[in-house]
Amino acid sequence: MRNEDLQRAVIDSIRQLRDRGRRVVVVHGGGPFIKRMLETVKIESEFIEGHRKTTPEALKYIEMALKGEVNGQLVSLLNQTGQRAVGLSGKDGKMVEAVKRYHIVEKDGESTRYDLGQVGDVAKVDTSLIQLLLGQNYLPVITCIASDKEGQDFNINGDMFAGHLAGALGVDQYLVLTDVDGLMRDIRQPDTLIPSLPLKELKSLYGSVIKGGMIPKMESCQIALEKGAKTARIINGTQPEQILDAVLTEQPIGTKIYQ
Repeated sequence: MRNEDLQRAVIDSIRQLRDRGRRVVVVHGGGPFIKRMLETVKIESEFIEGHRKTTPEALKYIEMALKGEVNGQLVSLLNQTGQRAVGLSGKDGKMVEAVKRYHIVEKDGESTRYDLGQVGDVAKVDTSLIQLLLGQNYLPVITCIASDKEGQDFNINGDMFAGHLAGALGVDQYLVLTDVDGLMRDIRQPDTLIPSLPLKELKSLYGSVIKGGMIPKMESCQIALEKGAKTARIINGTQPEQILDAVLTEQPIGTKIYQ
């Protein structure tokens, strides 16, 4: 989505889905934009076991990047195609309640808990605002910032955030856009793509087939299915036509995960 032409092609695919009567909710993060924003304001990121620690000061700029830049740009592009997009975060209408997240490391039978600062998990979801907007033919565009019961703000992993929303909405199809064709047994060999996978088999594939950046994508699909989504599918967002094919046809696009 950093490529302008590709961004517009994805936006047009969303327009075509809505033109065909589909109700769409867009959820996004913005890792590269966050990284650039923090570099611009000279805030150094501390990483714990590969997880970014977020200070209250950093969170202000993370929210600026997600809501002010990425969300605003997506809403503007969608509206240019004739849509009625509405930019939101999990804080709006208390849509998502967050809970502080700790990183737990198990080693030699002992657990160590690391404080990641203003990093959260989804505690619960209230879909009433989303349903209200969809009912009036608006297109919700939601980013992954939310508050806890005390009003403390947290940055939530975009994949996890999207999975929880998809599950709470009971969506017919949860599409995760990434930059590969789906889950492959060998990332170097496209012909090893796994076209479909039952949810019960996921656990056995972590660490061997499911590695790196694919881990949060698959965990997100698992959350969505366990909480109410009908199907989940990982597709190649750099080929926007796959969005339409995945939703409108029975073609085996990407990797489908099912109960």
